[in-house]
Amino acid sequence: MFKDQTLLPAEAVRLAALGFLAEGPRRYGDLATEIRHFIGLAVGPSLDLMGSSIELLRYEGLAATQDDLLTLAPAGADALRKLLQAPLRAPTNDASRLVLLLKLRFLHHLDAADQAAQRAQIAASLAAEQARLSELRQHHGAAAPALADWLDGDIATLEGRIKKFRHAE
Repeated sequence: MFKDQTLLPAEAVRLAALGFLAEGPRRYGDLATEIRHFIGLAVGPSLDLMGSSIELLRYEGLAATQDDLLTLAPAGADALRKLLQAPLRAPTNDASRLVLLLKLRFLHHLDAADQAAQRAQIAASLAAEQARLSELRQHHGAAAPALADWLDGDIATLEGRIKKFRHAE
């Protein structure tokens, strides 16, 4: 983890692996394909994000092998909960976007109270991003209409997402 307790890109891959295993046993190759597919669609192909080995999960006791299938170990379920509860990093970049999408994908693995806490955390992170973009628009939008138009779209999208997450609390 980074010093602010947000996830490193390799931990995002770990979150994906543990989340998929929480939904059922998988063959090693199928799990790797599923992770690669999700990451590729979420943020585009990235060699940086595929560097960590699924084999480490077994070595660390987070996954076990049974009949040629990887299964989630109890320690893996605990690690998944911890990763899902890690704060989001702002401003949003490809890695933090991936972590957000993975949190949303596997949010249902948390109990109701922890889901609500994560929704509030996500709304706060989105609000911080919206404030940052609003300030950028305020300082530079008048001089650059194309930038202002782009930022208006981003700000409106963030407003809608914030409302959705705050309404779900």
